Amino acid sequence: MIGIVALAVLAIVVLPQLWVRHTLSRHAADRPDLPGTGGELARHLLDRFGLAHVTVATTDTGDHYDPQGKAVRLLPQHHSGRSLAAVAIAAHEVSHAIQDARGERLLAMRQTLARVAQATDRLAGIFFVAAPVLAILARTPVAMLALIAVGIGLLSFRVIVNLVTLPVEFDASFAKALPILDDGQYVAAADMPAVRSVLRAAAFTYLAGALISLINLARWIRLLR
Repeated sequence: MIGIVALAVLAIVVLPQLWVRHTLSRHAADRPDLPGTGGELARHLLDRFGLAHVTVATTDTGDHYDPQGKAVRLLPQHHSGRSLAAVAIAAHEVSHAIQDARGERLLAMRQTLARVAQATDRLAGIFFVAAPVLAILARTPVAMLALIAVGIGLLSFRVIVNLVTLPVEFDASFAKALPILDDGQYVAAADMPAVRSVLRAAAFTYLAGALISLINLARWIRLLR
């Protein structure tokens, strides 16, 4: 039974990551017929939406929009590549810049929660190192309940951040990037299903993180009990 549960948990965590990587690799081949690279498209779209102050740069830490630095950061293969994956990812990250410029509430909430989560993650690390000692000292039921509540509260905050992130990602992919690419005819109609698949993968990138945080929360609740 334990083995089945372990396999199920492994599948829940690993399969979304494998699917995202497989989807991106399927559409990573350079296409000479595309008018520009991912980086060039990002720059064009930013200028088109009046975001000339937002820069476009390469990164080795994963495609993302940096709201503090006001920069769209793309992996080298997506910045310099002329592929459907590069085009879709560039449009997705530019969409986050559009969300930021418009002051959209969910993105602002996610940014605020993410900053707080950095502190709660550090506190959680300290808490769980000290948990065995605290458990020995907390000899009364009330103290033990307080101990469990603190641990669950610290871990729950990361879960909340990941859950808030999901609708932000879906909005960037399907409410913004997809219509931008389709209406602007940046991609041929025959290639739109592939682009939609890449955008779906981009939105689901954070699903694995949300699942991992939920599993960690369940694991620590079990241990604290």
